[in-house]
Amino acid sequence: MFEWIRGRLGSERMVTWGLLLPVMAVLLAYVLYPSYRTLAESVWVDGAFSLKNYRAFFNPDSLSNLEALWNSVYISLLSVLFSALIGVPLALIFNRYDFPGRRLFASAAILPMVLPSLVGVMSFMFLYGESGLVTRSLQDFFGLQEPPFRLRGVAGILLVHAYTMYVYFYMTVSSAIRGIHPALEEAAANLGAGPWRRFRSVILPLLTPALVAASLLVFMTSMASFSAPFLLAGGFRVLSLQIYFSKINGNLDMAATQSVILSIISISFLLFMRWYQGRRDYRMMEKGVSHHRRELRNPWVKWPLVLAGTVGVILLLLPHVTLVILSLVPEGTWTWQTYPTQFSLENYRLLMKDPRIWEPVRNSLWMAALATAGNFLFGVLTSYVLAKRKFKGKNLLDILVMLPWALPATVVAMNLILAFNVPTPFTLGHILVGTFWILPLAYFVRHIPLVVRSTHAALEQLDDSLEEAARNLGARWFTAFRRVILPVILPGIMAGTLLAFVTAVGEFVSSVMLYTIANRPISIEIMNQLRMFNLGQAAAYAVYQILLIAGVLLISQRFFGVKAENTL
Repeated sequence: MFEWIRGRLGSERMVTWGLLLPVMAVLLAYVLYPSYRTLAESVWVDGAFSLKNYRAFFNPDSLSNLEALWNSVYISLLSVLFSALIGVPLALIFNRYDFPGRRLFASAAILPMVLPSLVGVMSFMFLYGESGLVTRSLQDFFGLQEPPFRLRGVAGILLVHAYTMYVYFYMTVSSAIRGIHPALEEAAANLGAGPWRRFRSVILPLLTPALVAASLLVFMTSMASFSAPFLLAGGFRVLSLQIYFSKINGNLDMAATQSVILSIISISFLLFMRWYQGRRDYRMMEKGVSHHRRELRNPWVKWPLVLAGTVGVILLLLPHVTLVILSLVPEGTWTWQTYPTQFSLENYRLLMKDPRIWEPVRNSLWMAALATAGNFLFGVLTSYVLAKRKFKGKNLLDILVMLPWALPATVVAMNLILAFNVPTPFTLGHILVGTFWILPLAYFVRHIPLVVRSTHAALEQLDDSLEEAARNLGARWFTAFRRVILPVILPGIMAGTLLAFVTAVGEFVSSVMLYTIANRPISIEIMNQLRMFNLGQAAAYAVYQILLIAGVLLISQRFFGVKAENTL
């Protein structure tokens, strides 16, 4: 008996190490080593250790880097504030009250999800830029000599960030509200607490984990934001742009230094928010049930809310509708005119027929598919090891897995540039920079946490006895995993995998740092078309990108039961 137990334990240890070694190898080769190379590049000058680059960064006589650092931080904090001011009230209203049109308004609230970062900024330029449709309409209506406003600088960046990022607060808070047991609020009401006291003392503390999670997502996304500052900055400096400019100017030492500092800021905010969340226990003794929505009967509240919801839907749809309209404008037909006057399907016909125009679409699909396949295999393996296997250093492995998400995309791209611009054992003696494979690798590294987190959550809900029963009946580990575990956790796996694919299709920041002419994706071609003032073709690419993303989200919900909020 003891020999059987000893043999079984030895077999389990072998399985654990057999699963753990490839996970650690991938993280060492493509996460830790590139990060180390960036750090080394920033402190190794002329063959010796030196802080010369950091002194240059913080040199008070040259304020460009310090200004960019401060701008990045305060833009990110303001983005968190404005996104919360939009997303949290919407989540509370749509999940706690019932009124005409609520379902439509709640569905429309997630529309910004299907807009990739570059496409979202582009649509706002077409609407509210100096020559935008809304700007020109107001100028003509009021007979103004100058445009009434210009979408640029801090205000423009914050407007785009608030529109695209409030969804993080809306979805996380909505999910948290649905998990709050209504008996808690009823007990507070029975004790004499008013509506504001109940919200402040009962609801808000229980929403803290969701608010922290959303704040992290918005802050780190804003710190890594590239598209909005790149197109709307108008001379306004942020650190992600400084890294890009240092890279294209060939100053890799300073680009590495800027990357390290941007990473420190992002990771510090992550640690601070985790500390803040860990100060208290926010768990409930009872599991939440479906919260009953109160019907609004007061017409002075109900109908203004319906009106506000209708206006909100129109505003949310405007960027999408604008892109569709402009995608129908043939090249060269909208130049000096106030509004486009000719429409056709020429841009879509070229997109489908001309191989040169279709090539970026094919590149995006192929590279996203390669990266997502890697994310699927690595994410399932890693999440299983973290959730179901016992070994020393599990917390360290969890941190390493989340590191690519904590690092801005510009930093991930710089890490890969500095690590793989020379032959290494991790690339089988090849140089990856300047080749087709560098972009799929960047997408893979950047999106590792998405699949790991969603799969890990599904595995945490799976009872260990299911696997144990299969193993006791004689099934080997792989058979038990394939026949018992995998079918149960498939929705969780697909949530992260499909989100990784969608994000890779719309990726712009890593792409602009790493692409070549041969592997340019859709986002880079959109930028090229904008530079050539071919707005119709750029909009057609954008519409195609949106349809791809919306199609993937629809398929995920139809066939795998994955709702949009489960992908966050």
